[in-house]
Amino acid sequence: MPRTTLKLGKPAAVAASGTMSSRASRALWQRNRHKPPAPVVAEPPPALASPSGAGAANPKRTAPRTDAVRRPVEAKAPPRPGNAEEPRLSKRMSELGLCSRREADQWIENGWVRVDGEAVDVLGARVSRSARIEVDPAAARHQGELVTILLNKPIGHVSGQAEDGHTPASVLLTPENRWSGDPAATRFRPGHLRGLAPAGRLDIDSSGLLVFTQDGRVAKRLIGSHSEVEKEYLVRVEGPLDEAGMRLLQHGLELDGVKLRPARVSWQNEDQLRFVLQEGRKRQIRRMCELVGLVVTGLKRVRIGNVTLGSLPPGRWRYLRPDEQF
Repeated sequence: MPRTTLKLGKPAAVAASGTMSSRASRALWQRNRHKPPAPVVAEPPPALASPSGAGAANPKRTAPRTDAVRRPVEAKAPPRPGNAEEPRLSKRMSELGLCSRREADQWIENGWVRVDGEAVDVLGARVSRSARIEVDPAAARHQGELVTILLNKPIGHVSGQAEDGHTPASVLLTPENRWSGDPAATRFRPGHLRGLAPAGRLDIDSSGLLVFTQDGRVAKRLIGSHSEVEKEYLVRVEGPLDEAGMRLLQHGLELDGVKLRPARVSWQNEDQLRFVLQEGRKRQIRRMCELVGLVVTGLKRVRIGNVTLGSLPPGRWRYLRPDEQF
């Protein structure tokens, strides 16, 4: 076969020799300058050898990443917290008497609350005091299903949670312990015992009327910081009491450095006093009596507001009737 001789032009000869003229370089730049840049692709991680040093690596480890080019993640702006001087929505609803703060939180989460026409379902939202607050009728229906229970607490039970091995009064709230003479037409349901909380307290050595409720409005009325609901007690005492001591019981004593509100105190019989208070400091009556030289041997609460203990037997409970109000 005859030998073929290849003749190289100047540019090829220059390229073969490893150099390029400035004219050829400009021509090459002109051809390439409009080409799009090559995509940036991250190299896949090197294959990992098996623990024994032999065999293929885990295919999940060696597979190339599909998100080689990382894109920045846009952070969402947090919701506007509102003016720190404005009240939280739940507090404002409580101030307006719509419900308790705990109920307000539940209503907000359920989407039952609108502020100036807009639904608010974020806990902790703040509102102006001039805002118009609307509540869905579903919340009113929910409130109407809440119950309040009256218990004649016997001595030996604590009002709240179990403490120091003592039994809480709430264990007495069973269907079997409902008073047979309960005048309320309410039919018992197990759900009536969920979420019940004592609205007030009686110490372990006291007996009488104790209120448990699911309704935050009732709790606020009875134990709120501005509550003025009267509570009446019959108190059996030992020791002498002169007129000066009686005047101190009625007004003039202080506990823990705080002056007590005026109280109505009178003799019920020769060894029993009748107290009517508008506050409920811890062991208040017992401490008041100690300050004037009396020893309390028995204490029974017989009335809260307009609701009386009546004939309710010790250890039994009944429902608060619709026509009863504290």
